[in-house]
Amino acid sequence: MNRTTLLDLLIATGNVGKVAEIRAALGDLPIKLRTLSDFPGIETPKESGSTYEANAVIKAMAYAQQTGLWALADDSGFEVQALGGAPGVFSARYAGAGVSGGDRIAFLLRQLDQVNSSERGARFVCVAALADSTSAIVRVEQGICVGTLIEEPRGKNGFGYDPIFVPEGFDQTFAELPQDIKNVISHRARALQAMRSFLEQVVGQLVAASDEAG
Repeated sequence: MNRTTLLDLLIATGNVGKVAEIRAALGDLPIKLRTLSDFPGIETPKESGSTYEANAVIKAMAYAQQTGLWALADDSGFEVQALGGAPGVFSARYAGAGVSGGDRIAFLLRQLDQVNSSERGARFVCVAALADSTSAIVRVEQGICVGTLIEEPRGKNGFGYDPIFVPEGFDQTFAELPQDIKNVISHRARALQAMRSFLEQVVGQLVAASDEAG
């Protein structure tokens, strides 16, 4: 282990959009970011939890156990005020398994046909969990971004429900905003910034241990 790479950290998601956001948040730390593509044949754990935290923990622990690396996983969801917080933890499966992102958005919007603009409050929630190389959970962080759900998708960037969500204080959707802005204000960005602070402490401890050993 050297000062350039002090820790191997697995980005425990197959979502390329999430991978990009995590690299943007953590890429300048003295750690080596690994992805699931580095581990052909790795088994995907079943997200059977009833909360974001439970699912994030399931994934972080499972991938750390399989690889022997520290693993960072997250679970996130879109919560609509008029739907009582749905789709929530079922956001990725709200319209059924295997449907496209566009179909998922269309399905959600159909549930809101009779809802006026004053009742279209929504928020994104992200919970990130970090497991160490023994698969023990050492940190959990949460990020929330509040805004409004619009009536028609706008923008080509982002993924998931980004094209129909306008964050508070902005007039563009997540799918229209420049990535550098989204990487500061999004729910995932906020969870990752908190996680980054913890990882900086871990790296500092590794540096101290290396200096003592050297």
